[in-house]
Amino acid sequence: MPEVRLVGPNGEQVGIVPIAKALDLARESDLDLVEVAPTARPPVAKLMDFGKFKYESAMKAREARRNQAHTIIKEIKLRPKIDPHDYETKKGHVVRFLKAGDKVKVTIMFRGREQSRPELGYRLLQRLAEDVTELGYVESNPKQDGRNMIMVIGPHKKKAEAKAELAEAKAGAKAERDAERASHAEDAGEAELVQAPETETEPEQASE
Repeated sequence: MPEVRLVGPNGEQVGIVPIAKALDLARESDLDLVEVAPTARPPVAKLMDFGKFKYESAMKAREARRNQAHTIIKEIKLRPKIDPHDYETKKGHVVRFLKAGDKVKVTIMFRGREQSRPELGYRLLQRLAEDVTELGYVESNPKQDGRNMIMVIGPHKKKAEAKAELAEAKAGAKAERDAERASHAEDAGEAELVQAPETETEPEQASE
């Protein structure tokens, strides 16, 4: 291109200048002329240290990947006429998954004549959503999928937050155990220091 819209090293707008002049300014400043918006007309170029720019970009990308938490979708399957005990067990699994920051796909499986009673599955899913409302929210409303009815519950807390809380809880529990062991050791030490008083015995008199 014969000219570029030039941006200075501190973000200041230099204006539209011939490409030769932009290169001269880059050499005078001991910087690189980097094209940052090639599709603009004229294209936008900036004076910068390209090596430093690439390094900072790589560091930002690495940090973003490190902070990114991949959400895992767990699945729980229920029957429309589930036993109360089995329901509590399944609900416990859902609670555990949500606390860990995972999504939960809840599937109601219909068999035989149950397929003519979709309201049973709908009410069951509503009940489950209400039971775990403090930990998650309905991300995908109940919908029929062939013989099944599916609902997705998302966690209120992100995966990274859940991991941080779990690590904090483990650290707190370890500190309590260490303090308890230290207390027991101290009590045992004091017990060893307590001794029964010695009884004084009168010397036997020699027989004449």
